[in-house]
Amino acid sequence: MQKEIPYKIYLEESELPKAWLNLRAFMVRKPAPLLNPTTFQPMTQADLAKIFCDELAKQEIDDQTPYIPIPQEIVDFYKMYRPAPLVRAYCLEKALGTPAKIYYKFEGNNTSGSHKLNSAIAQAYYAKEQGLKGVTTETGAGQWGTALSMACSYFGLDCKVFMVKVSYEQKPFRREVMRTYGASVTPSPSTTTSVGRKILEEFPGTSGSLGCAISEAVEAANRLDGYRYALGSVLNQVLLHQSVIGLEAKTAMDKYGVKPDVIIGCAGGGSNLGGLIAPFMAEQLQGKEHYQFIAVEPASCPSLTRGKYAYDYCDTGRVCPLQKMYTLGSGFIPSSSHAGGLRYHGMTSTLSELREQGLLEARAVEQTSVFAAAEQFARVEGILPAPESAHAIRVAIDEAMKCKQTGEEKTILFGLTGTGYFDMYAYEKFHDGKMSDYIPTEEDLAKGIAGLPKIDL
Repeated sequence: MQKEIPYKIYLEESELPKAWLNLRAFMVRKPAPLLNPTTFQPMTQADLAKIFCDELAKQEIDDQTPYIPIPQEIVDFYKMYRPAPLVRAYCLEKALGTPAKIYYKFEGNNTSGSHKLNSAIAQAYYAKEQGLKGVTTETGAGQWGTALSMACSYFGLDCKVFMVKVSYEQKPFRREVMRTYGASVTPSPSTTTSVGRKILEEFPGTSGSLGCAISEAVEAANRLDGYRYALGSVLNQVLLHQSVIGLEAKTAMDKYGVKPDVIIGCAGGGSNLGGLIAPFMAEQLQGKEHYQFIAVEPASCPSLTRGKYAYDYCDTGRVCPLQKMYTLGSGFIPSSSHAGGLRYHGMTSTLSELREQGLLEARAVEQTSVFAAAEQFARVEGILPAPESAHAIRVAIDEAMKCKQTGEEKTILFGLTGTGYFDMYAYEKFHDGKMSDYIPTEEDLAKGIAGLPKIDL
């Protein structure tokens, strides 16, 4: 018999995950390897160690170890804000009049306001263990930059952040939180790097993109002695660290005898979605259970729904390794949408491979409908969601309304990756009727796709 479900399900501290789940280890058909941007040969651990910390380079290429123990110092840090609550959205269900049961895993209970801290603290820990001086990184909406600045402050490391220009201008308070934790923040593209200057020359007046900021951060790390680069999404190591989201969610649902039918997450680079679905997808890959997985992306940057599955550079400046993924082309510059964390031209290789195998659905949604869902959720559930998270809310509501039409009593789980209290400029635009929906034309997308490298493997 199913236990009575409380409004919020909190796990005991003893139920905090002690190991990360490596989803690739459960995949028969593995994601394709990263390629060296110069030789186009598979990247070795030694190659990756020139960019990332040694242990992170090892994690990046490990597709065989199912579970990787979490160092105790990271576990101790997690205890500050984890386990994170799993919430039954009773009020939303009532407002929608749906027979569906809706749950969300809330990752906003920390100063960064998002799930990003789960990987930031791991990456900072390994940098400290290696004896490095600091790290460089990019940030879109600012959540990753905030999280990494917090983690670096905790371990006494320097943190240099390249923030996508449009977000730098729209979210000054997010920038100030990073500076509060000791990070330096530079709008990207900037004139401080050669790749930044090149991008500004080619795209004068550009609002920037995650691909641009990544290029600048990598260049800065390469020229600074004692620094390495840290990335907040896309990479396999990041999905590994974010698996704590899904592990906790599954433990909580198992505790109350609940099985989700549909699992939904927003998708930019893929970190939160990959983390949320990890243990559930592992079960499905082993033939133990079946779930419906839905990735939700902005219609303005539709890599999974309209992109091409091919090898591409992970950054606009083409200095990073190449990854086989669904991509719009590294030269594609997304429009200035308010979901800055989703403005990335590609998708992590793990989720891309799952999508290619038909195990993961993808949907693109327009930002005005996303903010309508965010407002609806905030009014009945009491949490102001980040624009990125609201993409998942949009589709969760859509799925719940389908259940209302059919009478199906499905259980829906989605990831509420963070809060939107630094996104009030975007909410203002929505409320004032000044928000528009930009959808790239086929011609727009063709330009980016045409720039894909010619690789035959």
